[in-house]
Amino acid sequence: MRLGVNVPNFGPGTDPDVLHRWALAVEGLGFDLLMVSDHLVVTPDVAEQYPAPFYEPFTTLAWLAGATSRIRLGTTVLVAPYRHPLLVARMAANLDRLSGGRLVLGVGVGWARQEFAALGVPFERRGALTDELIRTLRLAWSDPADYQSGSVPIWVGGNSDAGIRRAVRLGDGWHPLGFTMPWLRAALVRMRAVAEAQPRPMPELNPRINLRLRPGPVTRPDRLAGEGSIEQVGDDLDELRRLGARTVLLDPFNGDPAETTRPEAAWRDLATVLDHWKTSCEEN
Repeated sequence: MRLGVNVPNFGPGTDPDVLHRWALAVEGLGFDLLMVSDHLVVTPDVAEQYPAPFYEPFTTLAWLAGATSRIRLGTTVLVAPYRHPLLVARMAANLDRLSGGRLVLGVGVGWARQEFAALGVPFERRGALTDELIRTLRLAWSDPADYQSGSVPIWVGGNSDAGIRRAVRLGDGWHPLGFTMPWLRAALVRMRAVAEAQPRPMPELNPRINLRLRPGPVTRPDRLAGEGSIEQVGDDLDELRRLGARTVLLDPFNGDPAETTRPEAAWRDLATVLDHWKTSCEEN
């Protein structure tokens, strides 16, 4: 099982130099994947969680592709309805080609109603538009002489039952975000039933968990995966491995925009988790 990092591409402390340092840090530590988020218009509902400046993901990943050599690059997640499918097909194929085949394209339906309105995209059609984008990507990339995409994996985000069905129908991987371990176990049972009914193979499990290291264990029943002592986080990662996860993305952003001005704290937590995971793997 591989580990990746969700790098903040937003907030008051984020600029090209900080993004460059993030990329060097996570690649240097030995992580396999670097992902960034997607918003195009920082409307009030977006700003509550992801304040400006917000760096557009394709532009950001192109910048970071030149600053790195090994680490995979991706979106967690690209809001599918915001861009024309053929534009996404072109940008993703070019970025994959220019980076040496390192792109992972995570896609989702989106949630920010005000941003949808600002872009003139009907919020009520976001599910259908996401399906259309994924299908168009597959068709466009079937012409390698034109798009030269290689093989870009598509991870479908979304914790809803609709997201689970979409991942089975159209995705190479399922990319659930922020959950408890009991919820994930139950969701995988539902996904398996959907896959058997299609019939379709189960998509890869590639989740994103919130990294919240605490000095001691967190005992409340709604504890999220990735939250608690280093031993709890290690146990979560071990269970995810047993459940079949191929890549787990760690999200170190705790919700305070001021964190983006001092990324060193996140780097220390990431290094702690990676060292603990490597030691655990060697012992087992």
